[in-house]
Amino acid sequence: MAEVASAVQNKKTDKELYEYQQGAISQIFDKFETAPEDHHLLYQLPTGGGKTVIFSEMVRQYLKKHNKKVLVMTHRVELCRQTSEMLTSFGVTNKVVDSKADLDDQADYSCYVAMVETLNNRLNDDKLDISDVGLVIIDEAHYNSFTKLFKFFEKSFILGVTATPLSSNKELPMKGNYDELIVGETIESLIENDFLARAEVFQYDMGLTSLEIGSNGDYTVKSSEDLYSSPAMLEKLLKAYEKHSKGKKTLIFNNGINTSINVYHTFNAAGLPIMHLDNTATKKQRAQILKWFKETPDAILTSVSILTTGFDEPTIDTIILNRATKSLTLYYQMIGRGSRILNNKSKFTVIDLGNNMYRFGPWGADLDWQTIFKSPNFYVDRIQDDETIEGRFKHEMPEELREEFSKSEDVFFDIKQVYTDATSKGESSKVVLERSIAQHAKICIENSEDVYDALGLAKMLKDDIDQRIQTYAKCISRSTFNFVHWLKDDYKKKLNAYLRQNFDEVFEQIHGHPPVD
Repeated sequence: MAEVASAVQNKKTDKELYEYQQGAISQIFDKFETAPEDHHLLYQLPTGGGKTVIFSEMVRQYLKKHNKKVLVMTHRVELCRQTSEMLTSFGVTNKVVDSKADLDDQADYSCYVAMVETLNNRLNDDKLDISDVGLVIIDEAHYNSFTKLFKFFEKSFILGVTATPLSSNKELPMKGNYDELIVGETIESLIENDFLARAEVFQYDMGLTSLEIGSNGDYTVKSSEDLYSSPAMLEKLLKAYEKHSKGKKTLIFNNGINTSINVYHTFNAAGLPIMHLDNTATKKQRAQILKWFKETPDAILTSVSILTTGFDEPTIDTIILNRATKSLTLYYQMIGRGSRILNNKSKFTVIDLGNNMYRFGPWGADLDWQTIFKSPNFYVDRIQDDETIEGRFKHEMPEELREEFSKSEDVFFDIKQVYTDATSKGESSKVVLERSIAQHAKICIENSEDVYDALGLAKMLKDDIDQRIQTYAKCISRSTFNFVHWLKDDYKKKLNAYLRQNFDEVFEQIHGHPPVD
């Protein structure tokens, strides 16, 4: 921590590194000097900590001291280009091995930068000579697409770098491909010492039990689009933006192109400056959109996945997670896009519409990466499912509806607790709904002058009633669609009947006098 603190007074000029970055390079080279030549080392550093800077300086130093070559692997075209430019800025002449590369002059280079799939094709076709590659660096090493290439580098020192040393595939843990992990500075340390901005988070309790999990272990695009493209969810997103981030530069992450397009139309119809970007855009379109986003102070960009890596825009003020994910890596990558510091920017806003913070904990929490690396299943299996997360929610009325019940001190009714209390006394579960109806009737009568007012307020309680019935159905383990649908209709009929039969009596109990005719 002391090293990081002193580095604040030694900001980089040209290619001067911070002390914590120099310390990381020393640690890695110590391993390089003492470990076997085929050692596989993993290095973790948060997004924004300067992984590319660190390994670029490593390449420069390595080439000065060793008569062998270096290969840097990335998984995306943008990262390939950015890595090549960073290496060049460190004085490392390098050759990009892409699908169009002419390899006739490969002997003239001591450093190659390649995308994993292109490299795989070139190596299988025996088009690239890697016999004297002594150091292989893998960027975003948590992706499993790299592991198929390890067989070509059985005598090379492999260094993987990542912000999250947790495999994207539970069946292929990183400890199976790397011998050990070096953990870099924590997010909190980087924030405390002005290298990263602090996240101010606004969480919304979201009902996500309709989402389905696909073969990759994450939520499917189809189920996500069905939920997040609904008018209710689009309205919730718009209101969350207007409440917490209106006028701020905002990046929205979605799970699905159709959702992102619907977000675009919703915000555009509200007169807000927004553009949509997905992987179907041409290079020219992408460049134009990102240029507009950079130059427009209150710009909103709605996107799908492609801006999670290889995208650096320090002017972002707000990140909106308009999706849920089961991937810790994706969670950290998305929020990390807003953490870059710039001028006086010391904090940024995160709006979580996917229960992600409930699932993984706060961004920047002190995770034990060594334990996660060594026992990934133990960590993954402890991530709570949506039903458990949502079981702890305290349902709250939307603000506009709550204003209709302003004369009521409290409008919350804990179905789960009332059910527990009733069953522990040997009472029938039906009393839970009877007590709920009585409480709903009470708040309607508290805020009405006559029975017609009360019946009008009861109609507004549809969502509140739906939520209570869903909770009750789970309590009694009967949650078929037909049963829940019948229960909701029956509840509304009984609430209306209760109001008609008991309005005068309850009104007098509340106010001390009968209603005025």
